[in-house]
Amino acid sequence: MDSKDKAILALLQDDARRTTAEIADAVGLSFSPCARRIKKLEADGVIASYQVTLDRQRIGLNMTFFVNVSLSNHREEAIVTFEHALVEMDEVINGHVISGTYDYLLEAVTRDLPHYEAFMRQLQTLAMVKDINTNVAIRAVKQGAALKV
Repeated sequence: MDSKDKAILALLQDDARRTTAEIADAVGLSFSPCARRIKKLEADGVIASYQVTLDRQRIGLNMTFFVNVSLSNHREEAIVTFEHALVEMDEVINGHVISGTYDYLLEAVTRDLPHYEAFMRQLQTLAMVKDINTNVAIRAVKQGAALKV
């Protein structure tokens, strides 16, 4: 990956709706070589996907929670079952296996506290869940930052 590829990636992270012609102009390439570079970055998996970022409040998801979860056991079946359940929960927008006191850190969004309570009950009914600790986000200071390339 050279400086032109890095510049292309920075521009796409800033605004993925830019046209190839706009990107080519900004990085000092003609259209065809720029288009080939973008296709190669996609084919190589460097560009994993293109997404739209929605305003959570405008679509009614007013609350963000960071949820730490510990499992009662770490057998493969329990882990697979738990992770499959997380994938199916619409409230969970990010989930990470972590080190430390807890096994997982989840980012969950809901409309309000009653909907969060319903989500918590889903988590609590999973047999392998031992402990849950929740932090409520007051406001975002930084989110969705571009990756430095």
